Amino acid sequence: MSSPSVPPRFVPTLTEVVQPALRSTAGPALNKSGVLLALSPEREDEIVHRVLQRIDLMLERRLRETVKQVILAHTQTLAPRLREEIELVVRQCVNDAFEQELAQPRL
Repeated sequence: MSSPSVPPRFVPTLTEVVQPALRSTAGPALNKSGVLLALSPEREDEIVHRVLQRIDLMLERRLRETVKQVILAHTQTLAPRLREEIELVVRQCVNDAFEQELAQPRL
């Protein structure tokens, strides 16, 4: 038959049994990310209010910066087209003014 399997040379081998940690009942419960789970309703409301305030400030700051960047990009794209349109309008106005001036009878 076959001989007992020997693990490859560089495979780590478990040498110690790790026991799960006992939960302490003295302190509040924490979830996996370390956030408190058992809070009084007043404390929970206070935390929610403060978190919402922080979110509001961060969103306002980030939205302002994003809108600023978008407006700048559109302005840079729009500037050459605006120059062309303004140049066309000025040329038409100057031509019309000269035509009207030349069309008037001389005294």
